[in-house]
Amino acid sequence: MAGAILSFCPARALAAPQAAAGAAVPVESAPGDAESVFLKDSPVCGDRILFGSIGEASNLIPYLTSDSASHEVADLLYVAPLRYNKDLQPEPWAAESYSIEDQGRLMRFTLRKGILWEDGQELTAEDVAFTYKLVTDPATGSPYAEDFLRIKEFRVLDRYRFEARYEQFFARAVSSWMSPILPRHILEGQNIRHTPFARKPVGAGPYRLKSWEPGSRITLTASPTYFAGRPCISEAVYRIIPDGATMFMETRAGRLDVMDLSPLQYLRQTSGPRWEEQFHKYRYLASVYVFLGFNLEHPFFRDVRVRRAISQAINRDDIVKGVLLGQGVPAFGPYKPGSWVYHPTLRPVAQNSAAARALLAEAGFRDTDGDGLLDRDGKALAFTILTNQGNEQRILTATVIQSQLRDVGIDVRIRTVEWAAFIREFVNKGRFDAVILGWTIPQDPDIFQIWHSSQAHDGGLNFTRYKNPELDRLLEEARSTPDQAARAPLYARIQEILAADQPYCFLFVPYALPVVQRRFMGIKPALAGIMYNFEKWWVPRALQRFEITEQ
Repeated sequence: MAGAILSFCPARALAAPQAAAGAAVPVESAPGDAESVFLKDSPVCGDRILFGSIGEASNLIPYLTSDSASHEVADLLYVAPLRYNKDLQPEPWAAESYSIEDQGRLMRFTLRKGILWEDGQELTAEDVAFTYKLVTDPATGSPYAEDFLRIKEFRVLDRYRFEARYEQFFARAVSSWMSPILPRHILEGQNIRHTPFARKPVGAGPYRLKSWEPGSRITLTASPTYFAGRPCISEAVYRIIPDGATMFMETRAGRLDVMDLSPLQYLRQTSGPRWEEQFHKYRYLASVYVFLGFNLEHPFFRDVRVRRAISQAINRDDIVKGVLLGQGVPAFGPYKPGSWVYHPTLRPVAQNSAAARALLAEAGFRDTDGDGLLDRDGKALAFTILTNQGNEQRILTATVIQSQLRDVGIDVRIRTVEWAAFIREFVNKGRFDAVILGWTIPQDPDIFQIWHSSQAHDGGLNFTRYKNPELDRLLEEARSTPDQAARAPLYARIQEILAADQPYCFLFVPYALPVVQRRFMGIKPALAGIMYNFEKWWVPRALQRFEITEQ
């Protein structure tokens, strides 16, 4: 799914595309002797793969949700005209071919013939047209509508061909066509906000939804009609385990095949012959940043001095060392170190408690009763950090921040909420003081959806309600500028504004630390991570653990 996606794990190690630096590499240098024997075999079908997921999907219509739990499942159910290859270059997927013409203002697509929906109907350009109209319909309220609202004219040319014309060059045009196609013949005339399709989707992707046991597991089965060929692994199961320690025990016991390790698990709990014989570990800088975001409608956080003071009171190096055990880097903005858009001179905010106290005093806060905590006009400088249950990394980060802010006189409380409710009832509705969350870092640096003032509404991705006219102008100009060299200074200025205003305290970019059971073959680490070719993973017949009855 193109666009921004909220991350619920320490890092979206498995699915999120990786930016220019930090290709996925296995910790082990080579497979063992027994594994080498199987690598010479031809792929066979069968078996089941068990993923561990802290959060449960909320909605399997990707245009209605921004959480990674939903998108990770949906990515296997649908197809899109384009996708990224292993080197993070766009390639045709449902499209047979495409062209970019008229200086980037016109895109033409030809779909492959014979792509079938699960019910046997053929996917056509009319499905693409329906999806485009659905996403841009105000009644849908999609946080991804903006990408498609940039289209001046959409035309279906025939059963398999369509074109999209833009008023001017749009930098995210290509990546926006990596968004899933929905079935017109099923969804037309339905209320997209209340359709049962959200939990019983019909797609044309490599997998189909087999069952959904709320709070327990989502099971997908390989599609026999997938146009690129039936995936080798017969079933993909997402077990919902809202506790990292429990998930680790399940992995160690062989009841999970794939999970994202915590730094402690990666460094200290997964060494020795047993782990080396049974699992592959991977490590690379994730395409995710973690942040403390403020509700800018809160009376304290409207004052930039308070936000800057909080940022200066936080020691990001201590968080990286103490929480991540060194498995990450401090952050100052929304981009990945090593990418072309990364600001050349900005650095993460350094801890300066004296400067933080001075800013808070300038904002009118004093310790009037000698308890060590600040107040103003009789109201204590206190707020609650909200984050999701089961994510120990974020909870520990909140605890460190709580201690560091206490040292400058700020009283912080911490509250955790189950993932789906956290997003649905609190983040989407702006019902929070401050949140600790993560965003995936997309391939194109356009961050309009998260930061433009037009997106500051319930259900919008600018849920902190940040508004800055200069930033709006720069975001609009940058996404309409074709030349990368000309875009770079625009995004540099955007990063400078965010650094000055501190609507988020950007905290860190973590390392992705996935672990995968060794019986799975076909994993080829690349710039895109390890999940880009999941439909090609397979298990040798002698190593298969589950006998799957085909339906």
